[in-house]
Amino acid sequence: MAQVRVHNDRIEVHLTPAEKTLALRSDDLVVQRDDIRSATVTDDPWVWIRGIRRRGSEIPLVVAVGVWKYHGGTDFVIVKGKRQAVVLELAAGEFTRIILSTNHSAALIDRLKLSEPPTEADAQASTD
Repeated sequence: MAQVRVHNDRIEVHLTPAEKTLALRSDDLVVQRDDIRSATVTDDPWVWIRGIRRRGSEIPLVVAVGVWKYHGGTDFVIVKGKRQAVVLELAAGEFTRIILSTNHSAALIDRLKLSEPPTEADAQASTD
């Protein structure tokens, strides 16, 4: 299963050799955190797959790995069985959406949450 590493400025999705082969892709995914518009946990990731497979492999309801193209852009999909998945909606970059099956979806969402930036009043109070 792909490993997801969350950094302060980016998210890295490290694909296994099998996933790279199924996706017909040689490199891992890197998404800038500023490009993430939303993150959603879903119990049925198959309903989130849109468009047609452009590059990759699919056995319906078993595995889908690769790039799906639709009229508004392209999505990267790593869906396995009926596992929970995280759906990342992106504002910019190579893909419009990443759908990633993971056993740790809640933990991933928690790691993606950013703390609220300090308000002007908080900043002034801390300097006084």
